Amino acid sequence: MTTYAYKALTLEGKKAKGRVDAESQYRAQGQLTDMRLIEVKLKEHKDLLHMELTKKKVKREEVMHFSRQLGAFVRAGVPIVDAVNVIAEEASNERFQKVLIEVSDALRGGETFTDAMAAHSDVFPRYYIDILRSAELTGSLDAVLDQLAGYIERDLEARRSITSALVYPGIVMVMALVTVAVLTGFVLPRFKDFFASFDAKLPLPTRIMIGLGSFVGNYWWAILLFIVVSVVGTIAILRTEGGKQKRDKAILKVAVIGSVVRFAILERFCRILSAMVRAGVPLPDAMTVATETTANRVFRSALVGAREKMINGEGLAEPLDATGLFPGVAKQMVRVGEETGTLDQQLETAAEFYGLELKYKLKKLTSLFEPAIIVFVGLVVGFVAIAMVSAMYGIFNQVNIT
Repeated sequence: MTTYAYKALTLEGKKAKGRVDAESQYRAQGQLTDMRLIEVKLKEHKDLLHMELTKKKVKREEVMHFSRQLGAFVRAGVPIVDAVNVIAEEASNERFQKVLIEVSDALRGGETFTDAMAAHSDVFPRYYIDILRSAELTGSLDAVLDQLAGYIERDLEARRSITSALVYPGIVMVMALVTVAVLTGFVLPRFKDFFASFDAKLPLPTRIMIGLGSFVGNYWWAILLFIVVSVVGTIAILRTEGGKQKRDKAILKVAVIGSVVRFAILERFCRILSAMVRAGVPLPDAMTVATETTANRVFRSALVGAREKMINGEGLAEPLDATGLFPGVAKQMVRVGEETGTLDQQLETAAEFYGLELKYKLKKLTSLFEPAIIVFVGLVVGFVAIAMVSAMYGIFNQVNIT
């Protein structure tokens, strides 16, 4: 139950205010009607004890399961309102359960299924809504829901593969930074006092090591301040449109990492565009939505230009090729799809191809990243070991001579 605060008018025109508990805003409005009140203002009330510091998000897995279950209910002839109610009762996510209840209430109030879903754009993305709208017009809602579930599942698999490929290198990088911090901040200062007690001439590697440790120990506050200022400054720059544009452009130029990002964008773009074309969404609208789902501004700007050329009658294959961001195979597949009327199938094939390339690029990135970090840690530890051993050896010789 959710508490809603209301301001209303009685039938006699007097002001009234208070709170009602209901499962959704629609049902809260019904309670006001039963109380013979005319709604003026109604909003969710959160007291200090129950205020949500962060709004709970609905995971994409929840939307995937919902799509698959609803498709099965529709195929079996169950009315959508009843199907949504059943799924809502079994939903484990409270936020998603509330959304489904509001969708059900909106359907009972006479809204279309698509409009009821569109009111929750934070849960159901635009491409999802546009595909459903086309499915409602064509009467193929069950098949489209299955397609959406399949798309979300493949998208989640791609995200998991990226995450799993970067977890181990990330852990190794953190351990490397911790190792360097411990050596320079705690180990080296102690050896400085030890070597000073012998009043011996130390070799160059040892002096460099001790000097570095002294600098970190004496000016750690300046180093920390520099890091904080750099991070804050970078975040401030990246909040501007120009900064975001330069960041996205620079990412695409980074060796290996740039290709990983490129293929991840291509795979997602082709898969969304394929799903929308298959559902009967007009190609210009499908291009708009698929472009908006692209986070990289370089790609987004190029795709906007490609859409304009397509609308002007240049087709889709040539404008995509002119961006310079799509491999030659994409141009061939799209052209074949346009000529044979199988654009959705060709885009799906392209998405699968880019997905395989993405996996290969991720493996390559991991195979390069891990040895690089291991070599870095080995050089640091090796330098410290050489500096200490050479110093101890020098001190031993000097003590023997004296």
